[in-house]
Amino acid sequence: QVQLAESGGRLVQAGDSLRLSCAVSGRISRIYTVAWFRQNQGKERPFEREFIGQMTWSIDSSITYADSVKGRFAISGDTNNNILYLQMNSLKLSDTARYYCAAKKGTWSEYGGSYINWGQGTQVTVSS
Repeated sequence: QVQLAESGGRLVQAGDSLRLSCAVSGRISRIYTVAWFRQNQGKERPFEREFIGQMTWSIDSSITYADSVKGRFAISGDTNNNILYLQMNSLKLSDTARYYCAAKKGTWSEYGGSYINWGQGTQVTVSS
């Protein structure tokens, strides 16, 4: 079993930057991928969450982003210390959401329903 715990969410102003962290523990291995999702209001279930990006927990730690955040958000991580980051820049009102990290074995997916392990999420609120 893999456990995930997000942190770093808070109230910020539009245009600000913010970094979220995801601490990964348990039986994580190099066959896993760990992804960031966000949950917009009214969309409660994992398969409704919006994919932001992912990093494979393999040696090459390849990273993929959703088109909607390319150029503004950046994912980084340390597989030896089991932590994943999401750097968010030029935040917009529309980035307000609850942000989750999630893990699955094998190939990454944009579909939240394919991820088995989820954290509790961290709330990011962007004000004008």
